[in-house]
Amino acid sequence: MYEYIQGKLASLEPTQAVIDCGGVGYLLEISLNTYETLRRAEDDSVKLYAHHVVREDAQQLFGFSDMAEREMFRLLVGISGVGNQTARVMLSSLTVDELRTAIQAQDVKKVQRVKGIGAKTAQRIVLELADKMGLVGMQSPLSPKGVQANQARDEAMTALTMLGFAKPAVEKLLMSTDWKNADGSPMTVEEIIKEGLKRL
Repeated sequence: MYEYIQGKLASLEPTQAVIDCGGVGYLLEISLNTYETLRRAEDDSVKLYAHHVVREDAQQLFGFSDMAEREMFRLLVGISGVGNQTARVMLSSLTVDELRTAIQAQDVKKVQRVKGIGAKTAQRIVLELADKMGLVGMQSPLSPKGVQANQARDEAMTALTMLGFAKPAVEKLLMSTDWKNADGSPMTVEEIIKEGLKRL
């Protein structure tokens, strides 16, 4: 129904973006990788490729910074045992390139390291998608810029909670360390969330 939504970025959170298109605000669920792309945008005019989900009790729009990420999302949700939220967590934990490489290399362990992916599901993803990876375009590595430590931790807490993790567990994890890199620089929102996804 929706191919893409283009307009002014009205608000942005690690898991959601609102795009004002002709005076109508569209709420789109996004991955962490798309969040980083939007956060680094030079102006507030953006375009997200859309995937529309219709259920009996709700409708959702998922937004992707490029067609490759959307195509990977659609391939993932076509796998038994992988729902919309699980696919989004996968695309928040790994870039399209990383996931594509893991599937092509039949690296089941790397796929299984994503929160919520068990051994059988990881094997199913690798087996069913290995011959379809040529359909997914390559992505460039992200280079997220740093943000203030407290703000990054707060945004990471919001994102992890919205991804379905219990707030008390998220708070306990995020308050357990100062979230710095090996060189002493503060972690970005993306880095904190990815590390959190490994530990929760």
